Amino acid sequence: MGGVWSSGNRANESRLGLIKKPEELCFSISTPRINKEIFEKSFNATFIALIPKKKRAKELRDFKPISMIGSIYKLFSKVLTDRLKKVMAKLIVSQQMAFIKGRQIMDAVLVANEVVDSRIKQNKPGILCKLDIEKAYDHVNWRFLLDILKRMGFGVKWINWIRHCISTVSFSVLINGSPVGFFKAERGLRQGDPLSPFLFILAMEGLNNTVKKAKHIGWINGFEMERRDNSSMDITHLQYADDTLTFCDANVDQLKYLRVILVVFECVWYAY
Repeated sequence: MGGVWSSGNRANESRLGLIKKPEELCFSISTPRINKEIFEKSFNATFIALIPKKKRAKELRDFKPISMIGSIYKLFSKVLTDRLKKVMAKLIVSQQMAFIKGRQIMDAVLVANEVVDSRIKQNKPGILCKLDIEKAYDHVNWRFLLDILKRMGFGVKWINWIRHCISTVSFSVLINGSPVGFFKAERGLRQGDPLSPFLFILAMEGLNNTVKKAKHIGWINGFEMERRDNSSMDITHLQYADDTLTFCDANVDQLKYLRVILVVFECVWYAY
C-alpha cells in the first residue's frame, strides 16, 4: 500500500470522504474484473489538453498533448510501477541511464567524455552519432513492447495487465475546456502515466540488443576505454531514454552496418 499512499495526500482525501480505509481502496482497485485483466471503459478514459509550443500555434504539430488520466487508473498504474521499479536494474543493460535507481544522466555524460578522451589519446579516427527518436512515446508499437516483455520472462498475468493498460485507453480532446467525443489509439504510450517511462525503456532494449549482436558478430567496433584496473572495455553505445550515442570506427562498412541496424529497428518499432 506504500505506493498507493505515496501518490497523494491521504489525510486530505480521508477528510473529503474520498478514501476512508486502506481496505476499501484495495477492494476498489483489486476487483474481480481487474484480477481477470478486464477493465471498464471508464477506468481508462483520458482527456487530452493541447498545450501550445509557441505563440500563434495553428497546426497540430504546434501543440504538445498532455494526457489527463483518471485517479483510479493512476493508483493501479502506480502499484504496477512500484513493483516494476524493483527489477528494472536487472532487466535493463548498463548502457541505459534513464529511470533506473542508482543511474543518472551525468553517468552517461562522464562515460561519453572518458570514451572520447581515450579515443583522442589513442590517435584513432572514429565516429560518434547522436540519435533521437521522433515523438518517441507516440510511436511505441504495442506488439513489439509486449513481445519484449515476454522475452524478458514476464508472466502472462503481468503481460495482460500491461496490454490492457496501454490498449484499452479512450481519448477525448479538450476543446475550450470541454471534451469532444472519444477515440482509440493503435500505438504509443501516454505522457503522464507512471508506467510509460519504464515501458518505454523496456521497449528500447530492442535497440540495445541489436547493437550488442552487431558488435558480437563484428559488424561494428566501439571505442575502447581503460578501466582503473588497467583492463579495457569496448563502448558501442550509451542511452538516456530515447537519446542514444553510438561509437564506431571511421569506416565506411561500419557506417553501412550501423544504418542497417537503425533500419531494422525502425521496421520493428513502427510496423511490428
